Amino acid sequence: WIDASTGKLNSAALEAKWRARWAEAKARDVRTPGGDPLTAEAIDRLFYILVMFPYPSGALHMGHVRVYTISDTLARFHRMRGKRVVHPMGWDAFGLPAENAAIERGVAPEEWTQRNIAAMKEQLARILVDFDWDREVTTCDPAYYKWTQHIFLQLLKHGMVYRKEAVVNWDPVDNTVLANEQVDKDGRSWRSGAPVERRKLEQWFARTTAYAQELLEDLDGLDWPEHVKSMQSNWIGRSEGAEFEFALEPADAQARGGPTAVTVFTSRPDTLFGVSYVAIAPDHPLVCERCLPGERAAAVLARAREIANSLAGGGDRAQGARAGVFTGLWARHPLDAARRIPVYVADYVLSEYGTGAVMGVPAHDVRDHEFCVANAVPMCEPVVEPEAAGAAAQSVFSGHGVLRRVPANGGFGGLPSADAGRQIVAAAAAAGRAKAVVNYRLRDWLLSRQRYWGAPVPVIHCPSCGPVPVPEADLPVALPRGAALSGRGGSPLSRVPEWLNCKCPACGGAATRDTDTLDTFVDSSWYFLRYTDPHNARRPFDPVQASAAMPVDLYVGGVEHAILHLLYARFISKFLWKTGAYGSAAVAHDPALDEDAWVAIAHREQAGSARRGEPFKRLLTQGMVHGLTYKDPATGRFLRPGEVEISAADGKPRIAGTDTAPAASFEKMSKSKHNGVDPCDTVDSFGADATRLHMLYLAPPQDVLEWDTQCIVGMQRWINRVGRLVDAAGADPARGTLDLSLTNKARWSAEADETYRQTHIAIQRVTDALQASFSFNTAIAALMELTNHLATVGNRRHPTFAHGLACLVKMLSPMAPCVGEELWEVAAASGCLAAAGIDCGPAGVFAQQWPALDKAALAAKRTTVVVQINGKVRFRLEDVEVGLEAEALAGMATEHPRAKKWLAAASGGQKAVAK
Repeated sequence: WIDASTGKLNSAALEAKWRARWAEAKARDVRTPGGDPLTAEAIDRLFYILVMFPYPSGALHMGHVRVYTISDTLARFHRMRGKRVVHPMGWDAFGLPAENAAIERGVAPEEWTQRNIAAMKEQLARILVDFDWDREVTTCDPAYYKWTQHIFLQLLKHGMVYRKEAVVNWDPVDNTVLANEQVDKDGRSWRSGAPVERRKLEQWFARTTAYAQELLEDLDGLDWPEHVKSMQSNWIGRSEGAEFEFALEPADAQARGGPTAVTVFTSRPDTLFGVSYVAIAPDHPLVCERCLPGERAAAVLARAREIANSLAGGGDRAQGARAGVFTGLWARHPLDAARRIPVYVADYVLSEYGTGAVMGVPAHDVRDHEFCVANAVPMCEPVVEPEAAGAAAQSVFSGHGVLRRVPANGGFGGLPSADAGRQIVAAAAAAGRAKAVVNYRLRDWLLSRQRYWGAPVPVIHCPSCGPVPVPEADLPVALPRGAALSGRGGSPLSRVPEWLNCKCPACGGAATRDTDTLDTFVDSSWYFLRYTDPHNARRPFDPVQASAAMPVDLYVGGVEHAILHLLYARFISKFLWKTGAYGSAAVAHDPALDEDAWVAIAHREQAGSARRGEPFKRLLTQGMVHGLTYKDPATGRFLRPGEVEISAADGKPRIAGTDTAPAASFEKMSKSKHNGVDPCDTVDSFGADATRLHMLYLAPPQDVLEWDTQCIVGMQRWINRVGRLVDAAGADPARGTLDLSLTNKARWSAEADETYRQTHIAIQRVTDALQASFSFNTAIAALMELTNHLATVGNRRHPTFAHGLACLVKMLSPMAPCVGEELWEVAAASGCLAAAGIDCGPAGVFAQQWPALDKAALAAKRTTVVVQINGKVRFRLEDVEVGLEAEALAGMATEHPRAKKWLAAASGGQKAVAK
């Protein structure tokens, strides 16, 4: 495994050898997932580690390498700890990129996807990850999306899916719906360049809001990073407040036959008397020709359309600081009918949130203040002031305080905000114009997508019966082959008549299929359940298999998925749990389980932090990988790798052909910045094991990692050092076994004592890092320190040396699997481990048990004592026995050769000695 000509690690040969060995072992051990009997012991030992499955783009990037190295290291570690590890992999294969590739390259999406999957599987093998490929799922496989459609129908059956009009991004040139990412920063279509419009279409929604409170409450117990829980909590956005009814002026309302009032939601009812205007969404029901004053209707409708279209793509490109337009409508204050309040269309009001209308209080909300300035809205005086006397004056006071004693506040002046809010709501409620409500920022999940490459919505539209679910026996509703993809003219499925036209399952009459496909988040919201029983042709998964594996013990993935993917996965998992698809209650009387096994399932479900169908017990989010980026300091242009060269004189970068140093920084890897790194090139240059170790060592997993290959040679050198230790141990094996030696520790030398202690310090640090803190850099540092100590050992025949070496190789192996396997094989073949009584076994290092910690060994028996004389450090006493009496220690200090100079006082006495 060492190249004889260079003396360096022959990574390519080593990886080829062990990849072949592992493949042979896998071929001999063919198992059907879920085929083993589910005993209580098997359930107790199960450890489900899940890594977020990738979109098959065709090429791994360094972010992939980081997340899969982390999950693979932890999976190998837990196997060595005796766990029955489930570590599956699959492909999140539906989505817009494949459809775009089909349009641009003229290749079918399924062909492009399968080709990319094959390429990425080979790349994953290059970085030595060990996934349960027998559990592989691919979301674009009809055998998978059949069950995605089944889950949709279950949601529909339980009233958790419905259809309504919703706003979409519409390209008026290509006549098609655009995803937010297809709208550029200027609000134009990425393909046609046309200004994008906002239109309403009938679309499918899931009632995520029905679970809003539960989704919020159950975050508390999850073992997730606090910032991720905070992001979820803020997205759900619980607000306690009130709805107030602002009556529209009777003349306006009666003349048009429209609504007689506009209802607003506010979380600050204490500021009701400071309202200067009412703001409504551009698509509010009042924004129509029938409801607007005739002389203003055309202008208001045109401006409302401009405002709505400026928000296409989910951005905020409205003209001005806060775009709005006066509707011509006036409303009356709920508790002061003499006050007329103007009604404006405002860009910041969403029809999906609350009532689609809010009250504008510029003295107590910065956004409202900006709107008033931008639209010349007269502002009311402040109605709330800070509680603290003499507080600095603020143009906008947005905090809670005390209602000012001003006429506008009526009899509520002097009350604290909380009390005033409650009393104001009560007074308005007594007049029939208010009620206390709880609102959520969370909106129902828009499931519909007007594109081809996704799971078709399993619904048939009948002129007589309306929307009719596709019968379960007819699933999957498969995508038609050969559909023309152009990115124009609406859904491609609507242009395949032989697929589109069908019979109504209810009445047998002529009908058409729904031409929408499901949001790809639906596919990824349940894949972790399919992994538990991936080949089941009769149902999405066996309830017993899923109940035994859930919740996932550890979920590893990027923080960029901290909101939507996790939220939707939690929603679907909870729905399936509640409806009996899995869970201890669902399998309580299943004949496949004995009582002990059911108790183990119930304990797994209830133990720890996950409850009520929460899918992920613990979450590990890794930061992004940034690449070294060079810019021309004069122009700011990103430089290609070939435009930068390293100076032979000082080793620093220069712009090629000049003496100019480029501006260097670490930034998110992207093609436009020319700072991407091909993982396969890194593996070719440095080896997969060194690449993995370097990736784990550079930064804690939650931090941004600045990828730089200049230091990776340090990992290669360390691997070589460990290898030399193993080779040397074989040349001079131990004399006597560790077990026998442990019975007579009193006769150990100080060196043997320290070797045993250092070994168990490393065991403690590495085990904690891989089990609790995920501080992989700490684990590697501990192994390096153990390596350094073992290299200094003089008597390598003592079994503590072989014990330390065996533990070092075992603990290195999950992070550097090929090196670990090879070193274990070399050590076993040399006999150095067997001589120390260490059973190597025939199955390799990953069949070994993780080193057991001897806590008694951690206490140091000897130490260094620092000697201070008159408050100053003068010398040290090395190798002092721990627990020595103070008198004996003082005697050692006074007898030290360097003590005489400092202890001889002018009077002939002695100065004070302190330790």
